[in-house]
Amino acid sequence: MLTDPATDATEVFEAHRPLLHGVAYRMLGRVADAEDVVQDAWLRWSDVDRAEVREPRAYLVRITTRLAIDRLRQVTSRRESYVGPWLPEPLATDVLVSGGTAPDTAERTVFADTVTLAVLVVMESLSPLERAVFVLREAFGYPYAEIAGVLERSEAAVRQLAGRARRHVADGTPRFEVDPDRQRELTERFLAAATGDDLDGLLSLLAADARLVGDSGGKAKAPLRIIESPDKVARFLLGVAGGLPPGPELAFRELNGGLALLIAYGGIVDTVLQLGIQDGRIQTIYIIRNPDKLASLTA
Repeated sequence: MLTDPATDATEVFEAHRPLLHGVAYRMLGRVADAEDVVQDAWLRWSDVDRAEVREPRAYLVRITTRLAIDRLRQVTSRRESYVGPWLPEPLATDVLVSGGTAPDTAERTVFADTVTLAVLVVMESLSPLERAVFVLREAFGYPYAEIAGVLERSEAAVRQLAGRARRHVADGTPRFEVDPDRQRELTERFLAAATGDDLDGLLSLLAADARLVGDSGGKAKAPLRIIESPDKVARFLLGVAGGLPPGPELAFRELNGGLALLIAYGGIVDTVLQLGIQDGRIQTIYIIRNPDKLASLTA
């Protein structure tokens, strides 16, 4: 029985789709951009003479990475004109897959660590090539020689890019606690204090260097600058909580490798709140309110 080449091509591509989306999202920080890149990769794959492709996985990762680099260069001006702080679009990571298979605990930890909000924010300051090397090496464990082939650079150059990227990310990324039970407990206490007008309760939960990062893109109410110091953060939150509409729908979900609180009205996600916890205190509060970045969670 003959195999339909079109069907075979689709099956091969779909088997690698989670991997390709993972590469593109980490590089771009936006679900829609990642999906566009993966779709472009599919168009390239559907047109190529697959008899000439010895390793489909390597070929697909190569074209996806190059397409993501091109897209990254295109969106640079869009990021520079963004209103207020920029945060990545939240990604549901309830079930993480690596290359189409469920990872074990150790692999899952590494996989999730490369998709956290904190890491993706720091990666914004990397060059497109540094970002590509970091993603392929740290998230997916690609050998330097293989990355060199993907980027058409020497292995020595790739090693230099990897070293710079790794140091930069390590220096700029806090090591947050990721115990989901602890995150949920502190989030619930945080929410109770904020909505209960409990200034002392909020201050007791915040670290000495607490800060709040809000992303609205100018399309919803959120601070246009990062708020720093426990007192300023707490007073801002109390002011916001006092003006919330009644009847919010609350749900916990794993986003970007950590527990997050989704606040919705009428089934439409209005806000994503995620806490960065260090030494039992809340160090960073991420609030995402840009409706363009929440549409995929509502869907």
